[in-house]
Order: sequence, then structure tokens, then C-alpha cells
Amino acid sequence: MNVVCYCWSQVIPVTKFAHYKKRVKELWNFFPVDFKREKAADREQFCLGSRRVSADTGCVPVPTTCAVVIPCFNEGATVAALVVAARRHVPLALVVDDGSTDDTAVLAGGAGARVLRHERNLGKGAALRTGLSQALKQGFEWAFTLDGDGQHAPDDLPAFLQCAEQTGASLVVGNRMHNARAIPWLRRLVNRWMSRQLSLRAGRPLPDTQCGFRLIHLHTWASLPLETDRFEVESEVLMAFLTAGHPVAFVPIQVIGRGRCSHIQPVADSLRWWKWWRSFDRPRSRSEGTGSGRRHRACGSLR
Repeated sequence: MNVVCYCWSQVIPVTKFAHYKKRVKELWNFFPVDFKREKAADREQFCLGSRRVSADTGCVPVPTTCAVVIPCFNEGATVAALVVAARRHVPLALVVDDGSTDDTAVLAGGAGARVLRHERNLGKGAALRTGLSQALKQGFEWAFTLDGDGQHAPDDLPAFLQCAEQTGASLVVGNRMHNARAIPWLRRLVNRWMSRQLSLRAGRPLPDTQCGFRLIHLHTWASLPLETDRFEVESEVLMAFLTAGHPVAFVPIQVIGRGRCSHIQPVADSLRWWKWWRSFDRPRSRSEGTGSGRRHRACGSLR
């Protein structure tokens, strides 16, 4: 399998807006031209800041050092099959039942997941925080995050591991833009708009900022200043990794249609995202993080 990786290691300082806009436009225009130059099948990775080696994040991820975290809200129709498929690749599936009123928790537990439950719906960001914190507490170095509605294929998990190993990334994000037409038009439009805004702010192209299928280095995640509780968490986590100087990679994934409507509330969640966006006004150092601040551990056996 051919691996093609494009990297930018320098953040453009926001001093002169005209110069900043010109440089970002150059980077943004560069990405789609080069991305389309080869067939999608040959384009496996797109990474940022990959000059860092894997040792910077503690260890190279392997399945035994990874857990899967699945936030769920009324996902009884899909969660059992998702858990079974995920456990073929990793030793632990953590399902966070975020106040479901159906049988999500029972079905997930019956499929072999460890279930963590919120008594009421707190939001995707809160559910991810609960699941990732538990994975870290149990001694895992890395965690995959998958949506509970079945739109992410666990068979893509090995591609994330390969991407992290080859690029040294501490955050790997799924990229659906190679088959964007398979995404419902409104979500596709919003995703592209948000991705462009975040790319302008980051000074580098970010092809799919809203994808929830990710591989995260847990100690790095725990050191970052993360506060959001709902769907804006995808943007916040991505920008926090980049702002702190941690390498990020994008890897193509399958695009699977949903069998139901999204839990996203277009007006309320857009307003929350805009509120977060307006508060994201400057880079913050790692020392300002609200997480544990602990240094990365060396690879070792799970406790």
C-alpha cells in the first residue's frame, strides 16, 4: 500500500492579516490540487507536523494498548453489532450511555462492552470525556472514538494504527472527503464551512474537522485545556492538539449512511459551536491546560 503524506510544521503567526490570508490561501489551494493528483486508492494519509517521531507520544500504538470509546444516546439499533466488530480489533470496548431511554446499555453490555452510564443526557463531549478518562485510568495508552450510530466501520481501525505508526501523530482523524457525496448534503455543507474556518485559523488545510472517528493518545489528550460538552468537541480537540504543537494526521475511512436522523440539533448546536469559536482567540501553552499535565509514559504492559 502506498502512503503519501503532506506535512506543515510551522503555524502562521496572526500578525498581518493580509499576509496571513494570502499564506493560508496558498496552503488551502495546494491541498485539493495535490490531493486529486493521484487516485483516491493510493492516497492513504494526510498529516500535519509529522517531523516528530513516535517516541514523542510515548509509544507506537498497537491493538493491545488501545481501547474503543463509543458515546451513545438511544443507539439500541446499532450498538451491539458495533461493539462485537470493535472487539475483534482491541481488548476493550467502553460504551458511554449518555442518558439513553432505550435498551442501549443492556444491549451493549450483552455484546461484551463495559458500560458507563450518565443518568441524564450530558452531551457528546461529556460522554467522550467519561470514556477517555476511564480508558486512561485502566492503563491504556490510546483510544479510538467511534459514533454509536454505526456510521463508522471498525474494519478501518488498522488503518489508523498504521497512520499513527508511520507519521508519529498523536491524533489521527478519519477523513470522509474522498467520498463526500455519500454524506447528506446539509452535513456536508456545514462540515466544509467549519473545516474552512478552522483551516484559516490553524494556517493549514484540515480536510474533515467534524469526523468523530479518531485515534487519540490519551496522556496527550489529558494534558489539554478541553471544556466543551456537546458536538463542538470535535473542533475543540483538533484545534487543541494543533495549538499545543502535537502532530495530527488524517486517514481516509469508509462513509456509511445512517439509518436514522442525526442527534445534532442544527440551530442549538450551531450556536454552541459559534460560541466556542468566538472564545478560541489565541494559542494556549500546554502549561495552561486543565488536564492532568502528566508527561507521556514509556510503552509498557497494561495494568
